[in-house]
Amino acid sequence: MQLLVFVLVYPLLWLVSRLPFKLIYIISDGVYLLLYRIVGYRKKVVRSNLQLVFPSKSDTERKQIEKTFYKHLCDMFLEMIKTMGISNKQLQKRFVFTNLEVLHNLERQNKSIMLMFPHYASWEWVIALDKHIASKGYAIYQKIGNKYFDRLVRDIRQKFGTTLISTKDTKEIVAKNKEQDQLSMYGILSDQSPMVKKAHLWTPFMGITVPAHTGAELLCKKLELPAVYLKVSKLKRGHYQGTFKVLTENPGNLDEFELTKSFLKEVEMAIMEAPEYYFWTHKRWKHRNKVPMEFQKTSDSHAP
Repeated sequence: MQLLVFVLVYPLLWLVSRLPFKLIYIISDGVYLLLYRIVGYRKKVVRSNLQLVFPSKSDTERKQIEKTFYKHLCDMFLEMIKTMGISNKQLQKRFVFTNLEVLHNLERQNKSIMLMFPHYASWEWVIALDKHIASKGYAIYQKIGNKYFDRLVRDIRQKFGTTLISTKDTKEIVAKNKEQDQLSMYGILSDQSPMVKKAHLWTPFMGITVPAHTGAELLCKKLELPAVYLKVSKLKRGHYQGTFKVLTENPGNLDEFELTKSFLKEVEMAIMEAPEYYFWTHKRWKHRNKVPMEFQKTSDSHAP
């Protein structure tokens, strides 16, 4: 069944990926009408999240964020497909970086880097970074259930040099690279919601106490990896800008979970600046009512 679904869908994906961007965005407008106006894909989740995070905003303000978010979501979905056929020249034109010297300075010190970023604006096109670094680029990802689509996603994301590694293989590969003194950069999306039973940290995120992933911090501390935050801004349709900020060059000197909290603060600032580009269909706050007793005193506060 997995193969049948792949065989039926792949030709359409390939065809769309070869279309010019002008047509890509016309299709995106059509998908928006279908997804938002007709199907209402996860609309309840999006509205619940926005109400939870922005209680002080008016219904009109939240509705505008909602509409713009869905338009962006459709754009990003089509852009992900377009990546199959995009050239490196096109990618470099559409995803630019403002301060690459932040990374180059660490590389000159022979330091591998943990690059932390959220589901915000465009995370798929961060692969444009591989051309600009001396390090070997890795992207940590969660495997897809359909093995054929999983292979396709890996091929798409690896076409410009980035190597994908699954979450379960990450610790072993990072440790091996450290042992072999291989200069590496590890990109990780660190704003997901972990399983409650595996959560080591509960902390306010956009004013609501939730469990937070701490895997990136644990690796940084164990293997002495500097942590850098990547802020992605959407300049206009199909054009993005990445800016780097060093969270710490010496993670071992930080208090426990300080790095994770610093990362989440950066994500909060990006969301407050342009909330329409955050991934609101994700149930990021679904565990808020399961807060352990020692954290409950912070669970009722909300972001302004």
